[in-house]
Amino acid sequence: MVRITRDPLLVSVKLVRALLLAIGVILLAGYVPSAEGTDITQLKADAQKGYASQQIELAAAYFTGNGVTQDAKQAAYWYQKAAEAGDLEAENEIGFFYQAGIGVSVDRARALHWYQLAAASGLTRAKVNLGVLYVWGLGVAKDEELAVQFFHEAASRGDGVAASYLGDLYYFGIGVKQDKAAAETWYKTGVKLHDPVAAYNLGTLFSVNADHPHDLRKAEAFLRSSAADGYIPAIHSLGLLLVNHPELATSPKEGPSLLETSASAGYWKSSVVLGALARDGKRVPADSKAAYLHFRMAILQGGESAMSLVRYDITALTKKLGTQQAGALDSDANNWYQQHRTPLLFVFKDGDKRQRFPASALAVSTDGLYAGQLLYVPAS
Repeated sequence: MVRITRDPLLVSVKLVRALLLAIGVILLAGYVPSAEGTDITQLKADAQKGYASQQIELAAAYFTGNGVTQDAKQAAYWYQKAAEAGDLEAENEIGFFYQAGIGVSVDRARALHWYQLAAASGLTRAKVNLGVLYVWGLGVAKDEELAVQFFHEAASRGDGVAASYLGDLYYFGIGVKQDKAAAETWYKTGVKLHDPVAAYNLGTLFSVNADHPHDLRKAEAFLRSSAADGYIPAIHSLGLLLVNHPELATSPKEGPSLLETSASAGYWKSSVVLGALARDGKRVPADSKAAYLHFRMAILQGGESAMSLVRYDITALTKKLGTQQAGALDSDANNWYQQHRTPLLFVFKDGDKRQRFPASALAVSTDGLYAGQLLYVPAS
């Protein structure tokens, strides 16, 4: 039987990001900008004349389906045109497209080339992306010490993502001597520089990490900060914290509501917790049908990892509900899953628009580590 406990995903290696990729721009989940006010014909004409700013806007339009048919290949084409014209952000962006295989074939050598150009011209985030390549040896000989240097340079220029990566490296002793106190200091720097993953990591340290003193009020504050920036693991962790410590919640419904949000973003452990809440009548009314539905959603999202946790409950609930009612709920779960099948790492509030370099989200693999693939949302 599933028990609602502290999430084991937050412990050990899975405490911090997997250091697979640093995105050149944070991508917007579910956001398709309005075509209102966009003169696509004029935009295309200006882009074809070689104006880099219009090439970037046209690339963004193709990426999101803003006034044109969504087309990742055309997005990559126009970002590369702008990059070839010398726009630093476009150089970084097309580098990420080559690294992730968005509209182009994966080509880490080209990704490295574009990151190097952008970094040499002073773009801080490109240095972060170079650091990630060197940490893992992606398209380049692995060099952890050089990666540390890139992260230090970027952090010294105010990049919170770089500071958070340095926290990761010190936490695990990658390219530096392991120093968890230094890691925490870097996470705090990342928070000051507005990195939501750094805030999440601190929230984890103060709430569930076995070798760190716990302070649930501090954990709540850090997790709220990260969740407010749309970081899905933080939304899940905050929801779980509030379910287990309702005195921290602003309302009885806050914890379950946060878990609904993260479940809808593909975080299968949230679906498991929601099923257990409905099964036990904890923080929500007891409801066997809702419990079964959430457990089935979790299995669709998390596969065997989820099944291993909920198998007993599914069997017991099927017996209680009957095969006919369970079959109908299976259909409901499948329909829901078709609308929520892409695991997201970030979601953003309405109105959070990145028109020149928009995108959607990072996928999360079923074991909880980051898949490192940038995904765009199909136009509706």
